[in-house]
Amino acid sequence: MLKFVGTAQAYPGKREAELRAEDFREIADRYAVPSAEEQASRCSQCGVPYCSVHCPLHNHIPDWLRLTAEGRLREAYQLSNSTSTMPEICGRICPQDRLCEGNCVIEFSGHGAVTIGSVEKFITDTAWEEGWVEPVAVGPSRGQSVGIIGAGPAGLAAAEYLREYGYDVHVYDRHDRAGGLLTYGIPGFKLEKQIVMRRIERLEQGGIVFHQGFEVGREASLDDLRKRHDGILIATGVYKARGIQAPGVGAEGVVEALDYLTASNRKGFGDAVPAFDDGSLDANGKHVVVIGGGDTAMDCVRTAVRQGATSVKCLYRRDRANMPGSQRETANAEEEGVEFVWLSAPEAFDGGDRVTGVRATRMRLGAPDATGRRAPELDPGGAFQLQADLVIKALGFEPEDLPRLFGAAELGVTRWGTLRTDGRTMMTSLDGVFAAGDIVRGASLVVWAIRDGRDVAAHMHAWMRARADAARAA
Repeated sequence: MLKFVGTAQAYPGKREAELRAEDFREIADRYAVPSAEEQASRCSQCGVPYCSVHCPLHNHIPDWLRLTAEGRLREAYQLSNSTSTMPEICGRICPQDRLCEGNCVIEFSGHGAVTIGSVEKFITDTAWEEGWVEPVAVGPSRGQSVGIIGAGPAGLAAAEYLREYGYDVHVYDRHDRAGGLLTYGIPGFKLEKQIVMRRIERLEQGGIVFHQGFEVGREASLDDLRKRHDGILIATGVYKARGIQAPGVGAEGVVEALDYLTASNRKGFGDAVPAFDDGSLDANGKHVVVIGGGDTAMDCVRTAVRQGATSVKCLYRRDRANMPGSQRETANAEEEGVEFVWLSAPEAFDGGDRVTGVRATRMRLGAPDATGRRAPELDPGGAFQLQADLVIKALGFEPEDLPRLFGAAELGVTRWGTLRTDGRTMMTSLDGVFAAGDIVRGASLVVWAIRDGRDVAAHMHAWMRARADAARAA
């Protein structure tokens, strides 16, 4: 260990931008064993591991780095897996530059952070190949069942832990495949779909029942599910796209980011997607403008490149330093030919029935807002135009109106539309109905959803155990 002075930081090599832009494979392979051990040995084994502190799951990062450096990979996997249900997924898609690696002590010393995410990916991919990934450890049956609404990362994490506690677990999801945004939102060049599918297959083999194509409020009301199960978890995520108030926003060719990404991912599965096949959600041969500066916007611009767009521009109202998306993803996009138009915002969409361009205006940064970032404001006289055959709105997501959709008017929500929960128990305003993930905290990171799923499973277990004890005592 402690080799960070003499051993330089080295991430797994990325394929050349021209080559990786031709397919949806992940852009970098994993480490070879000697490289993984060498990079793990750079960890300083500091007394206060800020990497673990700033990981939402509080993974035992220095410990499994040490085990990796010593060649004890199976032990490293077991330790990594002890705090996370999806370590190889987090290793691929977590913004490590903002979390563990961004708070690495040797990063502060100027030696470059330990490549934590890449080592995490290496450990668990190796575990799958070597057969070290064990089946779900199903606990003794408790004779109680749980219904989980939503098969995204929060719901999947909770399902695994609740199955280990011994509950019968049923997961209800409106899509035809489980995984939520892991399956249909995140492109394959960041997370290849077989990585997600093998996790879901493992849960199915552990006895978790998935009800796909099941929309609560249509197939059954929330009250119906409460009668079927002893406890309910709402883990739907947030899917309602934030809108733009601008003339021409309803024109053909102005589309939502999630519709666009879902269509692309479905094509990757080999599905028939009429809106892609007729060109509506296909960027091939088009001038594409993506509006937004978060990770979803980065997913859209990089997908458009791979679909063969003639040009791809990203319009963002702040500058690079103030964008919410990962700086690594921005750099990847630039390497692949995306042009960023900083300090710019749309004013209108030209073309009448079919979009032909975006009228935009320059912005400038004013005083800091409530988040601490400098707020954008109009820069007078900064109008300009961009050619566009396809405009993708990637401005983030908000909660759907779940009380109305679920037929449960008494389900409490906050002023932002997220579900209101008790901070101590994670229970909603309805007895025995819990909530976790983005539907509580708002649009956030996958790693936070996994953390919430882990936490809510423990709270649900405590509540249902107490309920069963009370029933026996009566």
